[in-house]
Amino acid sequence: MIFYVMAERKIVDETHKISDKRGNGKLRREIWVDEATGRVCRYNLAYINHALHQGDNGRVIGYDNAHDGHHRHYFGAVEPVEFVTFEDVEERFERDWLALRSKK
Repeated sequence: MIFYVMAERKIVDETHKISDKRGNGKLRREIWVDEATGRVCRYNLAYINHALHQGDNGRVIGYDNAHDGHHRHYFGAVEPVEFVTFEDVEERFERDWLALRSKK
């Protein structure tokens, strides 16, 4: 029996502080790729603002695949999302964050 061990490499680890004037909080972006294929194998995209939501470590909106498949966090609720491409997930996250920001 042959076991394949996927080697992952974290290629993005960014946190951007959002000014109080633009909505406060921070944007978090983490991306890992499979070293053999170069494909995204793990990700975490989050808008964190403890003033808006105290649960879920302040995560107001987030997309990740850390446990139980691809899913979306929204004010503490977690729902599965259909995964097409990582770029699609990034676009959905950006739309969600911009829509929330425009409500303020």
